[in-house]
This record gives sequence, structure tokens and C-alpha cells, in this order.
Amino acid sequence: MGYTIDIDTGGTFTDGFFAHGEEFRSVKTPTTPHDLTACFIDCIRAGAEAFGVPVERLLRDAEVIRFSNTIGTNAIIERTGAKVGLIVTRGCETLAPTTDADGKAPLVAPDMVLGIAGTGSAEVLDAAQALIDRGAHCLVVALHGADADPAAERAVRAAIKAEYPRDYLGSVPVFLSSDVSRRSGLQERVNSAVLNAYIHGKLTRLLYKAGEDLRRRDFPGQLLIGHNNGAAARVAKTRAINTYNSGPAAGLLGAREIGALYGAELVVSADMGGTSFDIGYVRAGLPSQALRPDVEGFRCNLPMLAIRALGSGGGSIAAVAGERVQVGPRSAGALPGPACFDLGGTEPTVTDANLVLGLLDPDYFLGGQKQLDAGKAAAALDARVAGPLGVPVEEAAWRVRAAVDADMGEATRRLCEEVGGRDPLMVVYGGAGPLHACAVAEAAGIRRIVVTPFSAVFSAYSSSLMDVGHLYHARVAATLRPAGAMDALAAALDGMRARAERDMRGEGFEPGQLHWTVELIVESKATGAETRLTAAPGFHDDLHSLEELSRQAAAALGGDVEDDLVVTTVGLFAGAPVPHFRLRPVPMAPGSADGALRGTRAVYLGPGRGRRTLPVYDRARLGHGHAMAGPCLVESAQTTVFVTEGWAAAVDRFDNLVLERGA
Repeated sequence: MGYTIDIDTGGTFTDGFFAHGEEFRSVKTPTTPHDLTACFIDCIRAGAEAFGVPVERLLRDAEVIRFSNTIGTNAIIERTGAKVGLIVTRGCETLAPTTDADGKAPLVAPDMVLGIAGTGSAEVLDAAQALIDRGAHCLVVALHGADADPAAERAVRAAIKAEYPRDYLGSVPVFLSSDVSRRSGLQERVNSAVLNAYIHGKLTRLLYKAGEDLRRRDFPGQLLIGHNNGAAARVAKTRAINTYNSGPAAGLLGAREIGALYGAELVVSADMGGTSFDIGYVRAGLPSQALRPDVEGFRCNLPMLAIRALGSGGGSIAAVAGERVQVGPRSAGALPGPACFDLGGTEPTVTDANLVLGLLDPDYFLGGQKQLDAGKAAAALDARVAGPLGVPVEEAAWRVRAAVDADMGEATRRLCEEVGGRDPLMVVYGGAGPLHACAVAEAAGIRRIVVTPFSAVFSAYSSSLMDVGHLYHARVAATLRPAGAMDALAAALDGMRARAERDMRGEGFEPGQLHWTVELIVESKATGAETRLTAAPGFHDDLHSLEELSRQAAAALGGDVEDDLVVTTVGLFAGAPVPHFRLRPVPMAPGSADGALRGTRAVYLGPGRGRRTLPVYDRARLGHGHAMAGPCLVESAQTTVFVTEGWAAAVDRFDNLVLERGA
């Protein structure tokens, strides 16, 4: 078996998960915001070094490389995407995303939106020429009714391409909203299409560059790109919008895998990295999904795995607001980073607070790869928090930590209440997550936490669970009963299956290698509420399946299926397996946790408690059966676990560190 390589870029660090048979290595390298392909190659070099092989050999022997990235996400946040020209049905110009409540530049400039009354060549070409003359890098066509019938949009594209063939230097890409989304909601469809076009060019340049960098280093395969629907695909078969938030979304697949080891009905995923705290859930084996997700303030109608993000990460900046400490959403990012990174940052962050409290070892950050400057951390906290509040620096650091823990704990508690379910299991990851896990879980009423040995690169590990796959949607209008109303669904599925087989053949898979999943999006005509149901490919031929789906829809949305509920969209997912890493049980370890002690450290536990000397355990020397009681610290080369008072930790047969409250 060859190597599998999975890489996830974050705002501060780029994470890599490298596997070879039953062995794995996890690495972290600094993210390079100026060029994310640079940290991509840096991460591969670090993985090769961790396995003790040359980069070229690692790549030559690699079976698959999957890459989840923040290229598109950053382009939207920073407003560095393409200049988009938008053609809409006349009268719909106000639906264009030409304003932004946050004061950022709009995705589409007001003068870059033109309406047309029909699809006549003269009117279409006049609009296209006007937008090109105004500097459009690409054109988006989003016409009313194209979700049900895309013929008009296709006619507009054909007219433009006839005038500007691809071999002309003046040719510009033309994106159709009906290609990006076939779901209801014109506003959401416009947003989805514009966002896709806005980030398309930047992703194309960088991802093809990443692929070329791999080929120059002897990688013989295809680079796979992580999608926010839980699958991966070649660059050539990837739509830009599918990469948005793909790294955090992948984490839900890992949370599902870990939760299944413990038979958990409800799993809460909690990812605290350098810039954000991302939470999601898996219930009864199904990851949380947003049917109409918010993409950086723009509502879309592309279903994707659902993550809620807070601006609460290790690099989140702390400030005083009145008499209280506020943390985030601003972040120091990779550059200049926290003050203790000594890269020019002067504002205090959560990482600076943890260092001043004694929770981080300044000489062992990233296993000693990076030295932290405790003096600069203390100076930043003194100037921006301790001074304004009139408290000692240690107490200021404690207040910063308490504030961010309260924010994350409250968000997690609300999520658990909304989802329901008993005794949730929290899977904690991200470089900073294990350091705050007990406090967050306590605030949310959660009593069990799992921290894997690769928690610091968990989204990269989760990427290793992705198959190659594509998800298709078709607009329909059918009730679940009677069975005769299912003809429209059957016809839509047949059409999507033909497209899927064509696309998957382009990925290197024949029809006999594919596995299929059908999803139905059902809407209540009375309330407009929606739910997503999964069904077997041949569900429309089985009366029992129809009745069961009817019951599920009624339970989720209420009302009578025949009179109120209608299937608005049918989806088809086609997948094909690629190599995955799987956890396997490990034998019992000899001795006790005492053999893994690497020393002690004085940690400030809060006003009135002062500093207390806590034992520090080396995670690499802890094995199956070793247990310890809080308060204590467990350190690895990539993260630190803070087991607080009232909690106990033990390494189980999967080499996971399981924390339990009151154990």
C-alpha cells in the first residue's frame, strides 16, 4: 500500500495527515497567505521528513492526495476575487449583491449589472459587450425561471460564445446560475452563481499551480480537492463554490467516524484553530447540513455540510469593552500572529493569554519548532487589557481565557439544545481546542470528550475519509403520495445518473464502481420550511419506501403529506472509493501514567487561587490503559490538553484520550 496525503490550510497553520499502512504522521507548517500553494508544498516536505523519505519518493509512492483549502474563502472575505459582470432578467437588477452591510467592497459593482428582456442575440451581445468594456473578467447569467428550465440561460451563453469564441483573446468565462444551482430561490441562486464566478479565477490559477508543482516532483496521480458536501474531486471537475469552508466541513466526517467507535447517537464537533471556533454535529450517523447556507453574509441555495463559526481562535484578539473583556472576531492570523510569535504583532490574543497563564510551554510550541516570547505576550496584555482594567497581567490573561471559554461554551450549549439528544459526545480538535475543551464542555453540559492523537490536524485526517464523488440536483414538484406522482422524480434521476456516469468516468471510474445516494428536499407549502431526506436509488418503485419517507417528512415538518408537503428538489450523489486511513485497536501499555511524566509547571488558575504546580504528561509516552486526574496538562508536539479539576483522562484502546467529568 502506498502513502495517502491529506492537507488542510487554515488561517494560521497548514495541517497535514500522512498515512502508510497502519502508520500515520501529522505535521503543521505555517500558512503562507501570499501563496497557499507554498505552504501546501511545505507541508508535503514536512510529511516526507516525518516518514524519513525524500519528497520525490513520497509523491511517487502516493496513492492519493486530497487538498482542502481556504483560497476561495479568503478571496470572499478579503474581496480579492474577479470583477464580475452580471446579466439578469430585466426588473431583477436589485437582486444583485451590490451592497455589503459590513462596509466591504460589493461582490458586483452597481454598474456591472444589466437586465435583458429576452434572449435575442442583439440585446444579449449589447449587454455582454457593455460589461466587457467596463472591465468584466467573467460574466454571470442568472435569469428568472432558470431553475426549472435552463434553456434561456443556455441560449444567452451560446450567443456570447458565438461572438467571443474561446480561441479569441477577448473571450471571457460565462457562468450560468442553472449550472451552479437548480434549487428554488432566485436571490439565493444569484448569490451562489456570483460567488462561484467571483472566486473561480483565483482557485483555477492556484490549484492548477499546485497540481503542476506536484507533477514536477514526480507525483503520477491527480490532485483531489475537498468539497463542502463531504466528497472530493479533481480540479477539472470542481466548482469553485464547492471548496468554500471545505476544511471545517470535512471535520464532520472525522467526528462521525470517531463517534461511531463509541456508539454515540449525538456527536458534537468542536474545532478551535488559530482564527475561529467551528462547531457542528452528527446525529444518528448523519452530519449536520445547511440547505440554504450563509456564505460570508450571502444566503445561497447550495446544500453543504453545516458548520457554525465564531471568531474565537488562538489568534483572536482581546480588547476591553467597558468593564469587560471581549475576544474576537478580529484575529492576528498567520502574520503578524500573536504577540508571543515575535513577528510584529502587538495586540494580545488567546494564545498570549494561555502562555502567560503557564498553560503553554514557550520552549515546546509545535514540539520546539517555534519559540514563544512570554515577555512580549505579557507586554501586550498589560497594555491592552490589564492596564485599562486596573488588574495584574495574570488576572488579565485569566479574564481573556474566561471570556473566550464563555463564548464558545454558550454557542455549544445552544447547539445541543437545538439539536436535542441525550448525553452528547464532544470530539475536540484544532491546535487550540484541547486546551479549552473541559471549560467549553462544562459550560455546555457535556460530560464526555474525545481528543485523538491527531487532533491538531483533525480536519486533514477527516479529509482522508473522503471518497471521490459528485452531487447533482434537479428542480421538481411532486408529492410523495400517490406513487403515480413520482414519474417526475424518476425522470430527473435518470438524467442526473447519465451526467454522473459521464463525470465519474472523467474521474477514472466506470459505472460498475459507483455507489449512489438519493436525497429529497421536501418543503411545507404552508410554512415554507424545508427538510432533507435520504432514500435508496430505487425508492420510487417501492410503496413501502414511499410511505416511510412520507412519515419522515411529516415528522420533520408537520402537516399532511398529500395536502401540504411537496418534493421541490431531488438530489443524486455518485461516489467511488479511494484509499482511506482507518483506526485500529492498540494493545494495553505497560506501567502507569507516571512513566509519562515530563515534569511540572506552575499554572495560574484564577483570582484567589493563584498559581498551582501541575503535573505535565508526555502524550507520546501515554498508552492504552494509562489514566490521570485533573488538574494536569498533557502535551504533544502539536497541542496541549488541559484536564481541569473535576475531570479525569484515560487513553483507550484506539489511542484516543477520553476525558470524563466527575470520573
